[in-house]
Amino acid sequence: MSTGLREQLGEAIFRVTAGPEGPRHRARIHGRPGPRWFDGSSPIGVVHGDASMFVGGLRALLLQTLHPAAMTAVAEHSDFRADMLGRLARTSRFIAETTFGHAEDAQRAVNVVRAIHDRVNGTLPDGARYSASDPRLLEWVHVAEVDSFLRAHTMYGRHPLDAAERDEYVAQTGVVARKLGVLDPPESEAELAARLEAFRPELAATDHAREAVSYVVHKPPLPRAARPAYGVLVAAAVGLLPPWTRQPLGLPWLPLAERTVVRTGGSLATGAIRWALTPGRQVAQELAAARAEG
Repeated sequence: MSTGLREQLGEAIFRVTAGPEGPRHRARIHGRPGPRWFDGSSPIGVVHGDASMFVGGLRALLLQTLHPAAMTAVAEHSDFRADMLGRLARTSRFIAETTFGHAEDAQRAVNVVRAIHDRVNGTLPDGARYSASDPRLLEWVHVAEVDSFLRAHTMYGRHPLDAAERDEYVAQTGVVARKLGVLDPPESEAELAARLEAFRPELAATDHAREAVSYVVHKPPLPRAARPAYGVLVAAAVGLLPPWTRQPLGLPWLPLAERTVVRTGGSLATGAIRWALTPGRQVAQELAAARAEG
């Protein structure tokens, strides 16, 4: 396939995930001189810079719906139905800024998110109050994301991490989590698994959860031509969810197909995305190299 086609495809994917201002934000995130929270070549940079994040991000969205308080907050205070791509671009930019950006920009991104969380409050159907700044809810969002990103990278990443690197990745993500308000984020892969298991009694598939899953799986705001490829990524994300999540969320569990057809499709899809995004990744690397030299 031609270089021109690769660049066109990469620009289209980048525009969907990063928004119309993506190139400007990329130049600032990777090109602004100064200290960073993390080395871009460390485990958090390896995971968050890989195409497997497309699968991990979808898995995280699906898994996070299972906390009733977190999902109620999203349903009552979010515009995900009308602005799913806008939310995707903002989330993508937050991850890029806190992983690769200047320390001041990273802290500013955290401050913006914390200010939003402080305004998100309400009442659950049973009368209990919820707040997006509740450390327990923040911990749920964090562990669901980190587990999803790590599992997707282990299955579909170009350079899967070894056990020590996976522990380092979990610990690195905890740096950002603490700044967001998580009191005691997990520090290792084993601790991450234990935290997720501890949340099981709090989880349930509510109407809000099933509605959100329906939007993610069946109603993506994408051109019709892009939906088959998106469907492959969704199938790969669902295939990484724990079996106990499937029936409550109305998602299939097909173990044999997930070990064969789904994994093959997921590998091909992430490989194609990685190929298409190579020119943009080279731009980011050149910006970082110029920053280091200057």
